Amino acid sequence: MRIARKIVAAATATATAAVLAGVVGAGVAQASSPSTAQAPSACRPANHLAKITDAPASSGHRHYRVTLTAAHGYEACRLAGSPTGVRFSHHGTPDRVTAGRYGAQNKVVTFGPGHPVHFDIQVPNGRSGALADEAAFTLRAPGGVIPGESTAHGRLTVSAGTVIGPVQAGA
Repeated sequence: MRIARKIVAAATATATAAVLAGVVGAGVAQASSPSTAQAPSACRPANHLAKITDAPASSGHRHYRVTLTAAHGYEACRLAGSPTGVRFSHHGTPDRVTAGRYGAQNKVVTFGPGHPVHFDIQVPNGRSGALADEAAFTLRAPGGVIPGESTAHGRLTVSAGTVIGPVQAGA
């Protein structure tokens, strides 16, 4: 009987210590989780949507607006300048049009949930154009390019002399 009491007392002490350690450990884990957990960046290609729409024409040019949006749950990020490596395709077939860029390339904008951004595709009038329904591009941050390729969908016509404007705040 005396041995049984010692075993029960030892088991109770061990269980109490385990429960206390669990409570303390859980408190530490909960306290440190918010400060160490970071949402994925909205700038990563898989974490945003991009859509091409018609924009008002200017003298001698057609314009298309590419709008990028990010859903809630992603971390805001910073973008700068015009996207690079822009390629156009129609029903999956690449067009042979290469795009340059125009405008100030050093202005930084914030992109993320509730902060959409856009850039302009400017196409000269009067040249025979190629139909496209997709643009693939690489976004730029203030310190360089963002890994991966984003895609935008929508109807447009591109031709030699097409240029891409810098990313700007707003939809």
